[in-house]
Parts: sequence; C-alpha cells; structure tokens
Amino acid sequence: MPWDILHTRIMWCLNSAALQRIQEWMFSGKNFHYFVVLNVLRSLLRNSYKYHSVFDSLNYLENLKLGIDAVGQAGGVIEGVVCYTGDVSDPNKGMYTLEYYLEFVRQLVDEGIHVLAIKDMAGLLKPESAKMLVSAIRAEHFDLPIHVHTHDTAGTGVSSMLAAAHAGADVVDAATDDALSGLTSQPSLGALVASTAGTDLDTGIALEEASALNEYWEECRGLYAPFESGQKSGSADVYIHEMPGGQYTNLLYQSTQLGLTGQWSQVKKAYASANRLLGDIIKVTPSSKVTGDLAQFMVANNLTEQEVIDKGDTLSFPKSVVEYFQGYLGIPPFGFPEPLRTHVTKGQLIEGTTLTCFEGRPGADLPPMDLSLTKQVLEEKWGLAGQHQIRDVDVMSYAMYPAVFDDYLEHARQHGNLAYLDTRTFLTGMKVGEELSVNIEEGKQLIIKLISVGEPNADGIVNIQFEVNGQPRMAHIKDKTVGGDVQSRPKALKGVQGSIGAPMPGVVLETKVSKGDTIEIGDSLLVLSAMKMETVVSSPVKGIVNKVIVTAGDQVDAGDLVVEVEEN
Repeated sequence: MPWDILHTRIMWCLNSAALQRIQEWMFSGKNFHYFVVLNVLRSLLRNSYKYHSVFDSLNYLENLKLGIDAVGQAGGVIEGVVCYTGDVSDPNKGMYTLEYYLEFVRQLVDEGIHVLAIKDMAGLLKPESAKMLVSAIRAEHFDLPIHVHTHDTAGTGVSSMLAAAHAGADVVDAATDDALSGLTSQPSLGALVASTAGTDLDTGIALEEASALNEYWEECRGLYAPFESGQKSGSADVYIHEMPGGQYTNLLYQSTQLGLTGQWSQVKKAYASANRLLGDIIKVTPSSKVTGDLAQFMVANNLTEQEVIDKGDTLSFPKSVVEYFQGYLGIPPFGFPEPLRTHVTKGQLIEGTTLTCFEGRPGADLPPMDLSLTKQVLEEKWGLAGQHQIRDVDVMSYAMYPAVFDDYLEHARQHGNLAYLDTRTFLTGMKVGEELSVNIEEGKQLIIKLISVGEPNADGIVNIQFEVNGQPRMAHIKDKTVGGDVQSRPKALKGVQGSIGAPMPGVVLETKVSKGDTIEIGDSLLVLSAMKMETVVSSPVKGIVNKVIVTAGDQVDAGDLVVEVEEN
C-alpha cells in the first residue's frame, strides 16, 4: 500500500541521515472537508512525517489557510508556498509583479508559516528575477527560512539557484548531476556543489561524494529509459508557453497517444493560448492539467484562441476545464475571464447543487466525513473478503482518492503484491529459461523459473508453464493484443449540428441519453476519457435523440459520430 511505501522511504531517509523529503499535499485540486485534511496529517505525523509543504495551484489563500491551519493543529512544521509564474524582472510581463509576490508572502507570514518556499514549476525564475524576488523577501522577513524550487527546462537553473542563494535563500533544490538533472528536472547538484566550494555558500558536500551517487542513479535510469520522452536538450521557449517541467514530458507522451503525433509545436503554442483563455494563471498541478487539456482540445479540434471564445457556448470542453471555470480549484488571482466563463458553465450544474459555479473555497460547505462508517464499508468490500486488512491510513487514502484506492486493491486482488518483484522484471517480464529469486518475507524465498510461453488460441488465451521452487505450475493468460476486429465508425457530418462527433479520441465511459429523449442545448450526451482527460460531450442543439451510436467501453476517434439529434 502507498502508506507502507511512504513509511519505508521515511525510515530510509532517517537511517541514512538524509534530509527528510518535504511532503506536499495538493488539497486545492480536491474539495476536502477540514476534518479529512486534519486526520490525514495526524496519520502522517504518526508515521514520522513532520514537515509539510502547503501550496495551492492558483495561490488561492482560502485554500492555503485550510492546509496551514490543519498542519499547525496536527503539530507539524508548516512550509507555506508561493507558486511562481511570469517574470518580476520584466515590468511589461503581465500581472505577476514583484509587489504581488511580496503581498502574498506577507499574507502567508500572517497565517503563521514556519518556512517559505518559492515553487517555480515551469523554470521561469531567471537569475535576475531570483535575485530581485529573494532579496526583496529577505529584506522584509530577515528571520524567515526561504526554500527555492525550480526546473531546468531552459538551462538556466544553476545560475538562478546561485542567484537565489546569494540573495539570501537558505535552501535550493537540485538533482543528482548527470544522471537525473537538467532538462525538465532540477538543476545539477554537482554543479552547485562545485560552484560554491570555498565560498561563503560552501555546501560542505564533497564533489566526489556527490558524484558517487551518480553511478547508482545512472544505472537505475536505464531501467526506465523506454518511458522517457526523447527530449535531447533544454528549451528556452518555456518562457513563451510556460509549461511546468514535470508536465512537459508527460504532455508530449499524451499528445502522441491522443493522435497528435507531429503536432507538438502546435500543442506548445496552444498551451500559451490556453493559458491566456484561462486568465493567465499559475500552472501547477492541477491547474497545469487544465491548461494542458484545453491546449490538446484546441489542437485536436483545430480551434484558434478567438474561435474558443466565439464558440464557447457550443463546444464540449474537457471536464477539467469546465470544473476550473466552475471554481473547483478556487479563484485565480485576477478572477475568471468573461464571457468565456459564462459560456463554458452555461447549463453545467455542480453535482448535488443548483449552482453552476462556486463563489469561494469549494469544500467549505462539505459535511464532515464519517470515518468509522467509511472504514466499515471498506471492510465489507475488501477486508472481510480476506484480501486486505483495512487500517486507519487506508481510510485516509480512500477519503482523498476513492477511485484510485479501489483500483489499487482490485489490482492487488488479481495479481498480488508486485512490490516483491525487481524493477526490470516488473517492467519487461521474464524470458524463457530465466530464473528469478523473490523474497516475500523474512526467511521465505520463492525460486521462479519460466519454462515456456505458448501461442494464443482462438480466444486469445496463452498457456504459461513455469516452476515455483521446483514444482511445475501453469497459468492461462489472456493476450489483449489478440482478437477483435477494428470497427470502422461513421463520421459526424460537417455543418450539421445535430450530427454530433467525438471532440477527442478516447473511450466512452458513460452514455447519458437514449433514443427518443428530448434534450436542450448544453445537455450532456456522453462522457469520454483519454489519457486521464475526461470530456463531457454536450448537445449544441435542442431536439429529440434520433440515435445513440456508441455504448460504454467503445473506443472512438476524433470526429466519429456518437449521437444523432433531430433538431426542432
């Protein structure tokens, strides 16, 4: 379980005298009741996790107050975070001025934070900007510890972190040099160690010792090479599109999976357009996902920035975009842009309410969660079946991410605890004739040998022969790549509003209408999902449903006909 992995990592950090990794809780992306947040933090403190970094993806103070207060009540160390975007060194660069950040830091200090973090997820903090921002904060708050985090997408990370340190930052983040640093990761640890050696900022770390870590991580990174994006060098155009480092590589992969291969440059340009359409927001998970979803939606549908505004009341936007404009994440620093917000939220009621938009912290009116009842429900579903003993920390996991929790236990029920496998075997599988030693508990070892892999039969079933501690075994596995004819679907007719097509490729999660239903403009027809991006397809016309072409589980491409509506 995730809590067990977390506890193991904490014990490793403590036993190795390494700095304890800061835990960041992204409550802003979820509507949590204070009671849930407080209990999660208490569980963490019982597991030796005492340092908590509290941030909000929109710098929405009301969301931050919740996390700050909960960490304080739980007895933890509070690191308050200001998320960075724009460029304080350029007076013509938008609304995020030096005074904006100074005022925000003042508000965090008033809330009682112990440490301040500057979170620059897109790597936009240039050396001069770092100097200006950190020195201005230090001038006002001489005894406040300052921690700076950046990404090295443009290649200026080392220079920026040195500038921040000279300006008064106490901690800057870095990544193990060569193997894991640079590009969309953090700046090089070795470069910072070498650059400060013998100066007032000397880290006390020997370069030889820092470099020794590189040998281990170089080998480790090789195991995950198939999952890398293929990015070869830094990219200064990050100052134009402002895409966070962690999202840059993920979005590149997602765009390929969504059928946008060869259109990465258009996606980056659309990302900048999407940011403007959303109101020039700070882009950190989950607000960065909203921006990325909108960018991919625009490219997939060949939409310009102006066309999104003009057609906003008829487009089927990704669910994350609709929820952003409804206020699920909170309120951005300079408000929501109109008339786009009104167009996007028209007829889109927030589930369980009569509201189209929240007007404050979205979770403020949630009722307290009954943790005892929730534990009982989970025990009936998972624990009593002998699959898993439900603990208090599991209830906390379910409270935050119910679908992820259920998916994890369903996977564990089918496949067991795969944490016992080594990384290479988990990622690539065994070869015929290969023997594997697996330690499943203290003094208990399994010797597994793969004997043969058969050919799939007519139903796609493959017979796997293997040995466990010398005893022959056989398993029957479904080869998902076999069988099933590719279905060709009709395309929606261009220029005919009642011929409604899929706005994005994906899988149909749910259909919300049936033949004969009377619908209005904006009514939900079905829900699509692709690469963690959900899209509610809405009707651009009023009329009667003539035909529903798809059902739940169907795979569709962009433009495929999904529903026909007879206009009236």
